[in-house]
Amino acid sequence: MSTDWRWEYDPDHDHVVAGIPVHVVAEVERLTDQLVDLAGMGVDLSDIGNGPRPGGLRRMDAAGGWFYFLVAPRDPLIIVVRIVPPFDAL
Repeated sequence: MSTDWRWEYDPDHDHVVAGIPVHVVAEVERLTDQLVDLAGMGVDLSDIGNGPRPGGLRRMDAAGGWFYFLVAPRDPLIIVVRIVPPFDAL
């Protein structure tokens, strides 16, 4: 098992990204890459962004919209589960 942090879309890229403007997806991926870098430096991501409690589903603003992600430290994996674009892109 690798100890290097990484991120993935769940269930897959097509399901999470379908219909989302390219610039929003690019910003989400940029921010997620930064989360991977922070986790790789030992920063605890369980309270990054917004969420009801540390360690659960987190929400982070991106390009006028937001995205939801989970942090799985045992794997070490950041899981992007949903991207919500800005209203004008719907």
